[in-house]
Amino acid sequence: MSKNKLELTPEVDVDALLLKVKEHYKDEQVSTVDGVKIDFADSWVHLRKSNTEPIVRIYSEAGSVEQARSLAESMMDVMKSFI
Repeated sequence: MSKNKLELTPEVDVDALLLKVKEHYKDEQVSTVDGVKIDFADSWVHLRKSNTEPIVRIYSEAGSVEQARSLAESMMDVMKSFI
C-alpha cells in the first residue's frame, strides 16, 4: 500500500478534477463513494479531497509497495494533466 498527496492551488476545482479522473477511467470499475476509487485487475487507487486544505489524498494498493507507488505517481500525473 502507498499513501501520497497531490498539493493543489486554492483555485483548482477539486470536484471537477475528480470528475475528469472518473471519466478518464470510465472503462474500469469506478466507485464515487467517499471520493473516486478505481479498481484495476490487480490493484486499486482511491482519491479523496481534503475538506481543510487544497490537496487530494491518494491511497493505492498493488502487489508490491513499488507497484503501489508507481500507480500513485501515474495517477498524480493524470490529475496534473487535467489542471
